[in-house]
Amino acid sequence: MVMETTIKLGISSCLLGERVRWNGTHKLDRFLTETLGRFVEYIPVCPEVECGFDVPREPLRQVGDPNSPRLITSRTKIDYTGRMTLWARKRVIELEKEELCGFIFKSRSPSSGMERVKVYNENGIPVKKGVGIFARAFMEHFPLIPVEEDGRLHDLKLRENFIERIFAFKRWREALTEKQSRGELVGFHTNHKMLILSHSPGYHRLMGKLVARAKEIPLKELYAQYQRLLMEALRLKSTPKKNANVLTHILGYFKEYLSVDEKQELLEIINLYRWGTVPLIVPITLINHYVCKYDQPYLKEQYYLHPHPLELQLRNHV
Repeated sequence: MVMETTIKLGISSCLLGERVRWNGTHKLDRFLTETLGRFVEYIPVCPEVECGFDVPREPLRQVGDPNSPRLITSRTKIDYTGRMTLWARKRVIELEKEELCGFIFKSRSPSSGMERVKVYNENGIPVKKGVGIFARAFMEHFPLIPVEEDGRLHDLKLRENFIERIFAFKRWREALTEKQSRGELVGFHTNHKMLILSHSPGYHRLMGKLVARAKEIPLKELYAQYQRLLMEALRLKSTPKKNANVLTHILGYFKEYLSVDEKQELLEIINLYRWGTVPLIVPITLINHYVCKYDQPYLKEQYYLHPHPLELQLRNHV
């Protein structure tokens, strides 16, 4: 289950320590560079510098309608909306060749903020309802690619969800490079069933029905529908209740192997997780032990049990 190629992520350049902000500073994020950075290749983007603005420079702000704001310099009131919009449209097309599996934006930036960017009204009063001009162009051009911003990634549950999605999207990209067939799609879905179930029982049923009707749907349309449903499903947060249900389902695969005491121990650990006493990694670790011990081929292929590298030290907050 090793990735054949590197996961590529777009990222706001300042988060890598590049001094490209309006005042010549950076916003280095050590989790992104030192921890996640061990497993990904970053494609840095600084909209304002790439658009031709100097460092340092007069700050920009969004003004007017939050749904269609103007990008204005804060002091001299020069309008750069057209210039930034034109550049952003060209840049997202250029990024197609990078085959990105996600993008991490700089929060609150008038060009790169994913949400809650300040938009000032005619009286100079801000409301946090804006989206950065480049971020909006990116998300509209790549609606299924996982995106987050640095501020939200400090929320450990959101961090877990985003990382899970980028690894899943990378596996999907690799599946697209193989010879596409209904059989290959069924195999991909089979290996992701429990991961999908942990996010959404509803999408799990919907995707199961889609795969069951695979022969009735043109292949290109089948793959497109499946990709959309996959990323929509994984965008939904997993919860202790959803995970506990999946773990209990997995327990059923060992009914002929575990002793009464072992079954009871695992069930108790699952319940401790359900009640918030232990993190998800505890029952997962025990289950992976049993998967290897009793050589369960179906469970060995389930990405739910190892959706990302252990070195990222996740599954402690979901």
